[in-house]
Amino acid sequence: MNNHSFSNIIATRLNIDESRVANTLRLLDEGCTIPFIARYRKERTGGLDEVQIAAISDWNERLKEIQKRKETVVKTINEQGRMTAELQLKIDQCWDATELEDLYLPYKPKRRTRAQVAREQGLEPLAQILLLQREQNPHQVATRFIQNEVASAEAALSGAQDIIAEMVSEDQISRQQLRNTFQRTATISSKVVKARKDDDEAQKYSDYFDFSEPLRRCSGNRLLAMLRGENEGVLKVSVSVDDEDAIARLHRHYVKGHGECSRLVAEAVSDGYKRLLEPSISNETLSAGKEKADEEAIGVFAENLRQLLLAAPLGQCRVMGIDPGFRTGCKVVCLDAQGNLLFHDAIFPHPPQRYRMQATVTVQRLIGQYAVEAIAIGNGTASRETLEFVKEALSEVTPAPKVFTVSEDGASVYSASKLAREEFPHEDVTVRGAVSIGRRLMDPLAELVKIDPKSIGVGQYQHDVDQTKLRHSLDQTVEHCVNLVGVNVNTASQQLLTYVSGLGPTLAKNIVDYRRENGAFKSRTALKKVPRLGPAAFEQCAGFLRIPDAKNPLDGSAVHPERYDIVEQMAKDQGCTVEELIKDKGRQKAINLNRYVGGEVGMPTLTDIMKELEKPGRDPREQIEEFEFDPNVKEVDDLTVGMELPGIVTNITKFGAFVDIGVHQDGLVHVSQMADRYVSDPSQVVHLHQHVRVRVIEVDLRRNRISLSMRTAKK
Repeated sequence: MNNHSFSNIIATRLNIDESRVANTLRLLDEGCTIPFIARYRKERTGGLDEVQIAAISDWNERLKEIQKRKETVVKTINEQGRMTAELQLKIDQCWDATELEDLYLPYKPKRRTRAQVAREQGLEPLAQILLLQREQNPHQVATRFIQNEVASAEAALSGAQDIIAEMVSEDQISRQQLRNTFQRTATISSKVVKARKDDDEAQKYSDYFDFSEPLRRCSGNRLLAMLRGENEGVLKVSVSVDDEDAIARLHRHYVKGHGECSRLVAEAVSDGYKRLLEPSISNETLSAGKEKADEEAIGVFAENLRQLLLAAPLGQCRVMGIDPGFRTGCKVVCLDAQGNLLFHDAIFPHPPQRYRMQATVTVQRLIGQYAVEAIAIGNGTASRETLEFVKEALSEVTPAPKVFTVSEDGASVYSASKLAREEFPHEDVTVRGAVSIGRRLMDPLAELVKIDPKSIGVGQYQHDVDQTKLRHSLDQTVEHCVNLVGVNVNTASQQLLTYVSGLGPTLAKNIVDYRRENGAFKSRTALKKVPRLGPAAFEQCAGFLRIPDAKNPLDGSAVHPERYDIVEQMAKDQGCTVEELIKDKGRQKAINLNRYVGGEVGMPTLTDIMKELEKPGRDPREQIEEFEFDPNVKEVDDLTVGMELPGIVTNITKFGAFVDIGVHQDGLVHVSQMADRYVSDPSQVVHLHQHVRVRVIEVDLRRNRISLSMRTAKK
């Protein structure tokens, strides 16, 4: 089956018109990237967005994997000489991985089981006789099978029962029946391992020391928390159903009377359930729950990462970056408007040194010497104290630079990386970290792409979920954000260019090398001179690479070079140049778009072109805002229940949002405390780095937890 034969299956699963799915699959086969398809091929996909195109791509890969698995299954069964026309048809029509494994299970090579031993002893005919449940004296029938290793009728019947037990456990109908029972009625339970009950480290799992609830009601974050507790040796987790009811259902299917044969079959069915079937489906159910929880956690992480990467940039300006600290001092760097390091120093305004006057003089001198326009202070240790010191130092500076607190999650990871060593080979990790903090203020996206997303600190359970799926999702998220914003090809780092549609590490390096040797690119067309950047790569990347102040103003916009001729024709029809058309809103409004519809160009593309002409190369990100914590609250001990405080949202999960209120420990606004109305998804109420007002409702010093509320206080 080729990829386009999958279009019907994918269309049904995603509820998207099949022709749109088929066209999307063709574009993917042609090597088009998801951002390129979503932005520049709307006519062919019917306007599908990146999320829908990614879902089509993911389903396509999943079906390819099932197809490969089918080939293995068919080959194995054929080699055994056990393939039938009916089984072949079932396999051909199956596109569910679980169902396929059920079909394969009876034929799957396995370790030597009790049933396999019994078959080797020639007892399968006896098992078939028992299943018919017609014989009045099965012991007498069993005597015919006494031979070699089968020493008695009882041994023969026991072997036959082993065969029946395995048949029951491998029967597709039995497995699906029990699977449905688990889906409807399973309970998940966790118990503390007695030896760990009083460990301080184990207390973070105290909510799950004796926990039980219906699995279908268990949220993904609770399931992942329990499984992490089990991995750490604190908890034992199990999934179970009512065994008596499940066995009774199987008996109704297999047991057909009340005679001795029926009794032996009933025993075999019960044994097959307890020993083989129930453990298998229980593990499968827990794995399925884990997979669902993984998808949920990965989705939350990806959305948080998207918000973080698209955080408001300050833009190109001269910045002072400060990585705060007590004993080791505060590392200060001065950066030019392009983020280049101009100077660095260390100041010691805090205990134990307390060289406050010298630090003040240094900061004031550097602000004047390097014309600093903004100051970025990391939000880690000594952040509040450094912020207060800087504002005190700025009281004598006119005009005073704006001051911002910047998340420093992952800065230490970047500073110790190979990339940072290559960029600053003669500086230590503290200088590199301070540079990263300063650059994050200027352009969070450009700086954060240099860091493994898992180290940025906006996920929950990111180390517990499927790492391959996590990496795939996060890479897609970074790619989406980079291409949504667009990249200045003359200032972008190699890491940022790597995520541009159609490039990748090799072409990104070639672009940077070419730029270093030949100077800034003057036009998009000049990109074709970059080694190995051929027509296909140019088509995919050109629209996302910006060249501000180029001779052709469209080179600084999101209009793709393949559509320049349309804009040029529009300008000609309006009796002006392209540059004049961009500046004249009146001429833009006078354009009749219907005149330019034709070929592969439809109204979606023309509408996008007009949006770009209105605001060429517009940055979709918001404007950055200054923020201040409550000056009277600096430590957890300063908190009292009922206190209302300003805060910044630092992380969002399915169960709530974490908020920094300036006490070195984020508080949690549970989803039930996010609004005066019912909230199903916290991301519908808040976004990362949002400035919020919260109320303290509980402080748990032992577990180091702060509970906050955004609901209206009751009077």
